[in-house]
Amino acid sequence: MFEGLSDKLSAVFDRLRQRGTLNEADVGEALREVRLALLEADVALPVVKSFIAAVRDRAIGAEVIRAVAPGQQVIKIVNDVLIEHLGGEGAVKLALNAPPPVAILMVGLQGSGKTTTSGKLALRLVKREKKRVLLASLDTQRPAAQLQLAQLGQSAQVPSLPIVAGETPTVIARRALEAGRREGFDIVILDTAGRLAIDEELMAEVQAIRAATNPAETLLVVDAMTGQDAVNTARAFNEALGITGIILTRMDGDARGGAALSMRAVTGAPIKLVGVGEKLDALEEFHPERVAGRILGLGDVVGLVERASETIEQEEAEKLAAKIAKGRFDLDDYAAQLRQINRMGSISGILGMLPGANKLMGKIDESKLDKTVFKRQGAIIASMTRIERRTPEILKASRKKRIAAGSGTTVQEVNRLLKQFDEMSGMIKRMNKLGQKGLMRHGIGALMPGRRPPF
Repeated sequence: MFEGLSDKLSAVFDRLRQRGTLNEADVGEALREVRLALLEADVALPVVKSFIAAVRDRAIGAEVIRAVAPGQQVIKIVNDVLIEHLGGEGAVKLALNAPPPVAILMVGLQGSGKTTTSGKLALRLVKREKKRVLLASLDTQRPAAQLQLAQLGQSAQVPSLPIVAGETPTVIARRALEAGRREGFDIVILDTAGRLAIDEELMAEVQAIRAATNPAETLLVVDAMTGQDAVNTARAFNEALGITGIILTRMDGDARGGAALSMRAVTGAPIKLVGVGEKLDALEEFHPERVAGRILGLGDVVGLVERASETIEQEEAEKLAAKIAKGRFDLDDYAAQLRQINRMGSISGILGMLPGANKLMGKIDESKLDKTVFKRQGAIIASMTRIERRTPEILKASRKKRIAAGSGTTVQEVNRLLKQFDEMSGMIKRMNKLGQKGLMRHGIGALMPGRRPPF
């Protein structure tokens, strides 16, 4: 998400950086382009107006015009205002400091991903907060909705409220809270029914549930891909219920991103969590400063490190580090690295967290970011014998044909894998020869193929 907006803003800022001085006309011209970029990204018009006004007030001033690097100063101002519009510094936590069981009411339209998000939230609270969570489906409208939530609960190893036919949503909600109190649950997640569009019946139902349960959190789940429709949905639910937070789903999609930039201004409620994939663990906190950094091409290195620390298995990483320190690296280790990358999410998503990656992404063939390549390479390695994985230099034509047949690939793909492995092995050998001091002195360029380490 945000690729289009990020590209347009980067082009504007590149032109600003190239100018040694700026006057009010220069800033005004840049802001007109920023305004168009925001409107094209589907940001609500009132939000665009307030955003541009806030930037103009700060940018048209002596401190920018006379700055040593005025272009950089304008970019900093845009970054600061962007963070403010997204909700300010830092993630807004869920309000869980209440007598148990704490009720979390999930509301939204049908198709927004509400039920799946309920399962994701339950898993997150169990794993990260160490809470006992009970899932309860109040959706008596959609066929098999209650069964779907129960299956999600099984996948997440989170219990769900037993289904009793014929009960109304309000009765189910009261039964869920009673079960939560009786069985010692910390949190009860109430997944309400949605509709294809907002209507009086839907609002009356969720208002009655809210009155009966007095939830600590009323979280609106909206699909970020729906753009302005998501903003209109948020406004309507907020007016009817007074939502306490928003969860944006499909934030890893190719939408324009306007919904995320408009939500806080339109509702006053913070975006608390975002869905970034289909897996049950693909739910993350929303950090405005990190999102602003990604929009402006500044990256999100902190987020990348956090994602890596959550997915990389410490024991496996330590074993690999010990082998590398001794100059040893085989195809089993290479396969382990492929598995780690797979766990971190999409390659484009990982690259998007690196500073300046928006420019790089335009030059990279999307097909080369397809992680099915990693799966095929994993299959190739799995088709080798233990001896072949540990001593790949013995792999000649006949062995390669057998491995290709066994993995459902081609000899060319086997050769490509072996070439990539050789390049990585070479880098590791050069790293060991340089040592830590050598790396600090000569930089990462000394590791590149074709460079002789200076020793």
